[in-house]
Amino acid sequence: MNISARIASSRPLATTAMHGRVEALRNQGEPVIDFSIAISHFPAPGPVLDAVATAIDQQRTMPYTSVVGALKVRENLSAKLRLENHIDADTDEIIVTNGAKQALYEALYVMTDPGDRVIVFQPHWPAYVATSRLMGLTPILVDLPDEITPAFLDTIEPAKVLIINNPHNPTGKVYTRQELEHILAWVERTGMQVIVDESYEHLIFEGEHVSFAALCDWRKVGVVTIFSASQSYAMMGWRVGFALAPKEIVNAMQTLQGPITAAAPYMSQLAAVAAFACGTPGEMMADYRMRRDLVVQAFSEVPWIIMHSPASGPYLWGDIRALTMDSVDFSEELLGASQVAVMPGDALGVPGFIRIGYISDDVATLMDGVRRIIEFGNAYKGVANR
Repeated sequence: MNISARIASSRPLATTAMHGRVEALRNQGEPVIDFSIAISHFPAPGPVLDAVATAIDQQRTMPYTSVVGALKVRENLSAKLRLENHIDADTDEIIVTNGAKQALYEALYVMTDPGDRVIVFQPHWPAYVATSRLMGLTPILVDLPDEITPAFLDTIEPAKVLIINNPHNPTGKVYTRQELEHILAWVERTGMQVIVDESYEHLIFEGEHVSFAALCDWRKVGVVTIFSASQSYAMMGWRVGFALAPKEIVNAMQTLQGPITAAAPYMSQLAAVAAFACGTPGEMMADYRMRRDLVVQAFSEVPWIIMHSPASGPYLWGDIRALTMDSVDFSEELLGASQVAVMPGDALGVPGFIRIGYISDDVATLMDGVRRIIEFGNAYKGVANR
């Protein structure tokens, strides 16, 4: 059986590959605690479940919609953008997608040609780099500083597209308005287009989310903004998101999406409308904050890890370089010896770190997993278990 050259050299996305390994182990009866990705223990919001139940009860037949999404759905999303994000957008500048990954793939596909350069700040969500490479693009990986300044940006050679992740996965950084303004001035001066992933817009503990497109003439600059219900509304399995982009880009994305999946499922579109109308999920965020603080406190006196308290997001980003141990080896040996799965920083562009998804399961399981990580690291470091 022959496999095409364009895929033969590619590898499965590291995050989904690790999760797949965990599921395989669990199917074999192994009680693995999975911190490798973030799957919320919360259900989807009540209004989402009610909207879908009502549609099933009253409509029965679920129609195909236009590839970009049902008009009523896009009208509601346009209103969300205006009220929450302070962005004016027409319905023909919105496309509903099967999650953020599809929106990213389509946007990159229609904005670039093979060989073009794409700037990605690292650590990064693995899909940015994997998607770029699948398309024959050249990802330019730039270390993300604590603060974005004009002097820092001037050290970077411009590219065709800049990808921004705000709030940031995995560090939890929330870009300030001033940082975004510095980036805007830079891209306007250099002529770069921008893809902004704002999937975690409601998962903020400290700071304020500012949409990049609200700061500029986003149509003229060429800004694509991606939103997703997966993390902000505990809807990982619903696979629904949407993108805001200039009409010409949306039309091109529609041309690509049509023969691949056509429209997102009608039920998911209805769910998206209900979800994005919910605003910030207060109860869920209070629970996440409590979990974040528990885990950060548990690691605070462990000498071989530095675990900062993130300003946003469902992940913790731990520096384990004091172990002088390869983070891939750490993750593999931890999984084998202690039955805990974490994501090595190598998969996100920065060796020597681990990413921990802390929102799954109950608190007792969470803290049991943390205890196992600490005991494993202590044993390697030669520190007496506490």
